[in-house]
Amino acid sequence: MDENDPRAHHVGVTVSDLDRMVAFYRDVFGLDVLSRFSVGGEAFATGVDVAGATGRFAHLDAGDVRVELVEYDPEADARGAPRLNQPGATHLGLSVADLDNFYADLSADVETLSDPQTTESGTRILFVRDPEGNLVEVLEA
Repeated sequence: MDENDPRAHHVGVTVSDLDRMVAFYRDVFGLDVLSRFSVGGEAFATGVDVAGATGRFAHLDAGDVRVELVEYDPEADARGAPRLNQPGATHLGLSVADLDNFYADLSADVETLSDPQTTESGTRILFVRDPEGNLVEVLEA
């Protein structure tokens, strides 16, 4: 790879309540907070194409990539709950060593799409929704 070739830095998830979402990803997935910061100003607003935008950010440690949670002001209108087969749908993928143990330890208030499943490829998967409805795939490869 050339030094100018793109490399994964982070996966971003826009949230409504940064503190609640940091607590969820910390408590459910054990992700440590690497940093918290705010960004504003004209260059930021122009860069994200949101007039007058400011953002509060948290970077979480997910191993080889960071999970970036960001709360914007102003906040856009809410969208409906995403479905995986919708064009443009996104999800965060996190791996665990033992999916059944992870599932057994989940709090009853964590919404899942199904029990753990084994796909045709042999991968074990489980999808959960975070408190704001964002999809997270938990897999045991």
